[in-house]
Amino acid sequence: MRITVVGDVLLDVDINGAATRLSPDAPVPVVDVGDIRRRAGGAGLVATVLAQDGHSVSLVTALSDDDGASHLKRALSGVSVLTGVPLAPTPTKTRVRIGTHPMVRFDEGCAPAPVPASTGEMLAAIASAEAIVVADYGRGMTANTEIRAALADAVRHVPVVWDPHPAGSEPVQGVAVVTPNLAEAIAAAKAAGLEPSTGAGEAGRYLLERWGSSAVLVTRGADGALLMSAGAAQGIPAPRTNVSDPCGAGDRLAGSLAVHLGSGMDLAQAAARAVEDASAFLAGGGAAALAVVTEAPDAGPVVELKGLELVGADDLDPDGVQLARAVRAGGGTVVATGGCFDLLHAGHARTLAAARGMGDCLIVCLNSDESVRRLKGPHRPIVSVEDRAELLLALECVDAVVVFGEDTPEACLTELRPDIWVKGGDYTPEELPEARLVAGWGGRCVTVPFQPARSTSGLAAALAKVS
Repeated sequence: MRITVVGDVLLDVDINGAATRLSPDAPVPVVDVGDIRRRAGGAGLVATVLAQDGHSVSLVTALSDDDGASHLKRALSGVSVLTGVPLAPTPTKTRVRIGTHPMVRFDEGCAPAPVPASTGEMLAAIASAEAIVVADYGRGMTANTEIRAALADAVRHVPVVWDPHPAGSEPVQGVAVVTPNLAEAIAAAKAAGLEPSTGAGEAGRYLLERWGSSAVLVTRGADGALLMSAGAAQGIPAPRTNVSDPCGAGDRLAGSLAVHLGSGMDLAQAAARAVEDASAFLAGGGAAALAVVTEAPDAGPVVELKGLELVGADDLDPDGVQLARAVRAGGGTVVATGGCFDLLHAGHARTLAAARGMGDCLIVCLNSDESVRRLKGPHRPIVSVEDRAELLLALECVDAVVVFGEDTPEACLTELRPDIWVKGGDYTPEELPEARLVAGWGGRCVTVPFQPARSTSGLAAALAKVS
């Protein structure tokens, strides 16, 4: 599905460490930093999650040209980011945790920002979407008059889900669903002079009339949500979930709601599914469970992947693609290499280890048995594809295996879209047949030298002499 996310992006930074002593300068704990993790927040989180779900996502937002923006661009790999002229620094929220206990949060660049500019490309992304999520974080994107006009036109054709913010703009008339949380809904109702005891129902009815939307879905955390539409109210329970970090639940819900409405579900069913999706997202660790760039002292950047099962021999293709998307979404570098890998030997191991050192994950594109026979002859492969994949996955440097049946890995590469494609040989990277394809999405090709006197053919010939 083509989904456009409109809104404000933030950079979320988590500094995780341990504290075993107090500072001699003041009675405060000294945090020994274990790692630093960065990810896209706000509208960027909505876009990241939807892209990981396999949707074609365009993000209409404002990005600066500072260091924070460079981290955001890496974190938004896999998302088409459309932005106008930068007008304000990147808002950055840095959380310091000791173990799982939050200690302090630092906000930088979060002062009110001027209304950002728009471009024709940004407006076209709104007009061509099959579903739209507006993730308003009060940074001015939804106050742009051209953006608002485009959204006002879009509500007549596609479902638009609007996640509001107290410092943001009023939703345009005719939005399919507005999704305030309970505190936001009650605060808006109180500001209009309703009683301080206003509950979700009364607040929802007021906002439904005020905003002129088809529905208002008031989210209530562990209590689920309340759906208000055409004067009717429907409670939607949330599955029981052990939540350690609620960050990102509203973003997950808004994105899922837009997808379900765009796929043709009725309002009540789409809302119930969205609540379930948000609960499942939190059960999986919430925003913190996404693949994020991690910096460990003296170790350089690595990527931590939580909740991902790497590919096994019975189901080779989907998880390799999932891994590539997760690493890109977290700002990491995806490295891929390919070949038959029949009779795995030391030359293979050295090439694979060198490839893994170039990025944050290594995915091996493996020729199927039929593909090997076409390339090498009727007596090959010596080892079946299941065993070849299992042996490759046993290597610490290999993160996933994707099997392809064609004579070349081009279709496989198009799906994985690696940042770096590695091949062994004594030719230049430009001579590789895949060079132009990989360059098409901004990737590059790298060659590593063949290991002399180490080859499958030579090993097979030696084995034949002793058999």
